[in-house]
Amino acid sequence: MSKKDNCGPLILAYLNEKNRPYSAQDVFCNLQKQHGLGKTAVVKAMELLALEGKIKEKTYGKQKIYFADQAQFKDVNDADLKAMDSELSELSAEAQALTQSCRQLDAELKELNSSLTTEEMISEIHQLKAECSGFRGRLQQIKSATNHVTPEEKEKVNKERSVYVKEWKKRKRLASDMINAILEGYPKSKKEFLDEVGVETDEDCKVVVPSI
Repeated sequence: MSKKDNCGPLILAYLNEKNRPYSAQDVFCNLQKQHGLGKTAVVKAMELLALEGKIKEKTYGKQKIYFADQAQFKDVNDADLKAMDSELSELSAEAQALTQSCRQLDAELKELNSSLTTEEMISEIHQLKAECSGFRGRLQQIKSATNHVTPEEKEKVNKERSVYVKEWKKRKRLASDMINAILEGYPKSKKEFLDEVGVETDEDCKVVVPSI
């Protein structure tokens, strides 16, 4: 039997199971992915089912709505409804408890997956010990070296550096002032002027004036 031939019984079973109103578009969207039904086949099958009296059809404006024939369902008394409500409440509570349990188990699983295994932990300990041994060796070399810089030498270097940085900033400021003064009467852009006179800025050389 082809999918087209099986379309009617499939739709009838679906509407009876869900027991709620659907348009042909709704049924097509809900069943197409799983059963591969075509929209035209769905529309024709639902119209035929309504014509045969197997389902009910209502028209609202330009849209047709289809639903299961309620005559096939037996009447339910108040006692049955209360029993079903009680069962539904119990099932809802059970579903909620299972959902909470699943969340807890998922959190535990994520925590375990992010933790190191025994083998990984042993490997990391060996690696850390090797790094510590290397650091101790380097520290020993530094301590035993004879070419340490004295505090006086370090202070002298820092003072010289400060002088050079101040002079750098001063000259950069003077050059910038002169260039800006020239640009006031220059017909071209600053970049074109710098290119013509062959000036390279700190930015061109990707150099930043250090802080003092």
